[in-house]
Amino acid sequence: MKLVIQRVAEASVSVGGTTIGSIGRGFLVLVGVGKEDTEAVADKYLKKLLGLRIFEDENGKTNLSLADVGGELLLVSQFTLYADCSHGNRPGFTNAGNPAEAERLYEYMIRRAAEQVPVVEKGQFGADMQVSLVNDGPFTIILENL
Repeated sequence: MKLVIQRVAEASVSVGGTTIGSIGRGFLVLVGVGKEDTEAVADKYLKKLLGLRIFEDENGKTNLSLADVGGELLLVSQFTLYADCSHGNRPGFTNAGNPAEAERLYEYMIRRAAEQVPVVEKGQFGADMQVSLVNDGPFTIILENL
């Protein structure tokens, strides 16, 4: 699994000109599911994501979590996080998860996140999506190989 986490002031995702998910302050998370990923792996990544302390406290130190600031979550599937560009100029995606299993794990993460975060929005798996964001910082973290 790979997550690209962006601390945002706001973010949204649309399909065909229609907004299907939007948040205010929180995390926009691009979610890549690999072929070896399981629910246990998804749980591990979600725990790390929700525990990240990357919001500033009253002293300007990144010491607060998503829950501490009442932040929101926007999860967007992105298999291209598994692009392999080591051979030639056309990326290969053999390490990305099977689409049916990747969608299942993506939806699993959304359900599990919604148990802990009051506002969880999502993209549409497999769709041509347009993602907009106001990156706060900017502050971007990549989680992989946990």
